[in-house]
Amino acid sequence: MFNLPDNEILPLSKEHVFWTWSAQAKVNPIAIKKAKGVYFWDVDDKKYLDFNSMTMCVNIGHGDERIIKAMQAQAGELPYAAPGMTTKIRALASKAVADVTPNKALSKILFTLGGADANENAIKLARGYTKKHKILSRYRSYHGATAGAMAATGDPRRVAWEPNLMPGVVHFLDPYRYRSTFHRTNPNISEEDFARDYVNHLEEIILYEGPDSIASILMETVTGTNGIIIPPHGYMQGVRQLCDKYNILMICDEVMSGFGRTGKWFAIEHWDVVPDMITMAKGLTSAYAPLGAVAMKPEIASAFDEHAFESGLTYTSHPISLAAAVANIQAMREDKVVEHAASMGGVMRRMLNDLGESHPSIGEVRSIGLFGIIELVKDRNTKEPMTPWNQSSPEMIALRKYCLDNGLFLYTHWHTVLIIPPLIITEEQLKEGFDVLDKALEITDRTVGG
Repeated sequence: MFNLPDNEILPLSKEHVFWTWSAQAKVNPIAIKKAKGVYFWDVDDKKYLDFNSMTMCVNIGHGDERIIKAMQAQAGELPYAAPGMTTKIRALASKAVADVTPNKALSKILFTLGGADANENAIKLARGYTKKHKILSRYRSYHGATAGAMAATGDPRRVAWEPNLMPGVVHFLDPYRYRSTFHRTNPNISEEDFARDYVNHLEEIILYEGPDSIASILMETVTGTNGIIIPPHGYMQGVRQLCDKYNILMICDEVMSGFGRTGKWFAIEHWDVVPDMITMAKGLTSAYAPLGAVAMKPEIASAFDEHAFESGLTYTSHPISLAAAVANIQAMREDKVVEHAASMGGVMRRMLNDLGESHPSIGEVRSIGLFGIIELVKDRNTKEPMTPWNQSSPEMIALRKYCLDNGLFLYTHWHTVLIIPPLIITEEQLKEGFDVLDKALEITDRTVGG
């Protein structure tokens, strides 16, 4: 379609592309040319098993013809409509998303371009609805790279852009059991008491900040790249109760954890909690086209019945992206992808546990559905991480290089290895990736006790 020899892709890109999240002189991208199912191929025809769903987003797998054809048909019929107009695909997509929200209770849908501006708009909605301004979010969160979403982010990516970010954000601690601040001398505390302590911690902050100033609590339901931190039973229920008690909106960021990733359409369903808003992107279209959304309870939308919601986007509800979303949801239903992810989640948990028993450099493994992580340490007793906070190390670099050299694409973050494959992956394909990981972990094992 476009005439460029494969061997010119990388040099031309290096000449003209400005790379995000990168020091420009150090970037060394993989030049890929095709992808199918759970695999992709580079320009040298090397095959990789995609253990990260590219950017934790290709939930339904690569190259699904149903989605591609739906996008092609929409492009032929109507490729664009202004935000103030409506279309058949906008009506269908809004209903399709509303129908997969918990109890179908979040029935009003605002479409955005991606996850960051979904969170931005959720914050605006919360502030406009409550007439309050503070946003509470967690330290191990990531909510996007725009000014408001980055302010809500708790991890070090926020620090580089301070103080030029949205004001009014207060951070609190995640219920991170493996490295709990509150329970270093009491690691055997019950799950119920553990959850209660972190809910009490949050309530104390609410009281210090003043409930009358807090518009929302914005949380990744399951913390993503910063640890796959799965909330203990009772925690999400406790947060919901605090929000109800103090008239605060509960916003669940499910940009990564939504659309089957945890074995449910949305992760919050594991705890039988209905938030006031859910933000989403990534798996919404399985990344076949850029799209985000805010699903909200109708009473939030009705607060803007008589005065305008002063925000918008030129490409909101873009028809081609909406066609991808509708086709993606339909395909996931047809193939029972969410149910498959739940089933494979048990298989992956067993494989993770087997690795944990075999490798002394593994401090802990965690997973829910096909959302997993390996936490690497130099000493299991002290839990010293394989690399310092917000840094890398020769061992982690070597581990990832070994995986790539052996055709396994995955994401490492500080001292952790994330395992987030497409939801269509089979047990055999999981084993293929874990066999490579098993050998790669010998690199970090050599550090233990050294």
